[in-house]
Amino acid sequence: MKVAKLYTLDELMEGCKAGNRQMQEMLYRQTASKMLAVCMRYAKDRMEAEDVLQMGYVKIFQKVREFKGEGSFEGWIRRIMVNTAIESYRKNLRSLNVVPIEDAYEQPSNGFDFSSLGMQDLMKVIQKLADGYRMVFNMYVIEGYSHKEIAETLGITEGASKSQLSRARAILQQEILKLEGFGYATHAG
Repeated sequence: MKVAKLYTLDELMEGCKAGNRQMQEMLYRQTASKMLAVCMRYAKDRMEAEDVLQMGYVKIFQKVREFKGEGSFEGWIRRIMVNTAIESYRKNLRSLNVVPIEDAYEQPSNGFDFSSLGMQDLMKVIQKLADGYRMVFNMYVIEGYSHKEIAETLGITEGASKSQLSRARAILQQEILKLEGFGYATHAG
């Protein structure tokens, strides 16, 4: 039985920059499961996430020579996956389910602790969100984008970004409470 040598991400990056197909394959094998998890947060289902993942790796291999070493290589890969997911979303011209900002503030969405839920369950609940809610939630909560950056990236207003986030949190809270077997009405205000 032949044991494959494990390379560091820096070694794999250098091999990819040199156009070494074997190093590209090893980079894919070492990082794909983690990057699929990133893509799953933005996609409606696994099939869509896998498509985004594949498009992302094509971009990585095309642009790897542009990586300047500022920050981690894995962080650079992750950023490409997030940007690919956002581009895929925009190409599909999915309409955002925009809630007026006034309605968003009526939602009981602040202060809910999502940490009590298992990661797979949380992923399923996030995937059920409408496209616009899911994109804004991921970009703001997970990736750390500001509402201004989200607005510019998705072509919406900052107010729409804030209302999308508020509504997404409210929906997530309701869905999590259902998963935990509680009635939403017993926990609302």
